[in-house]
Amino acid sequence: MENNTSDACDGSECENCPSDPSLLIDFKHAIDALGGKWKLEILFTLMNGGVRFGALRRALVPITQHMLTAQLRELERDGLVARKVLAERPLQVEYELTDSAWGLTPAFRELLAWSKAFGPRRHAEASASTLEAGLA
Repeated sequence: MENNTSDACDGSECENCPSDPSLLIDFKHAIDALGGKWKLEILFTLMNGGVRFGALRRALVPITQHMLTAQLRELERDGLVARKVLAERPLQVEYELTDSAWGLTPAFRELLAWSKAFGPRRHAEASASTLEAGLA
């Protein structure tokens, strides 16, 4: 298997050795902001533009209203989703991605490329291993 990391260093500060514990903390904050049962699905749906709550819920069946509300509040709190009240009667609310969320697009593209390169193969290998174990 190919390893794309640089050679091991001597433990001193270097560009390729993230020895600063605050980097792990920053990474965890990013993962926490994106982690959640529906957050990635919500962000993916909003990449097509602003969506009203009802349309968002229909797009994410079987999400419950309570779960969608909770996930949207967390995404809003973390600065990834903006809630916009539309000047209509009855009151309508639309959700859209913030500039911060749009900044994740390159990372999402990389994850998608990784999934295409390694995801199905790993899934197939795991299925084959399970099948072989069952036959043994």
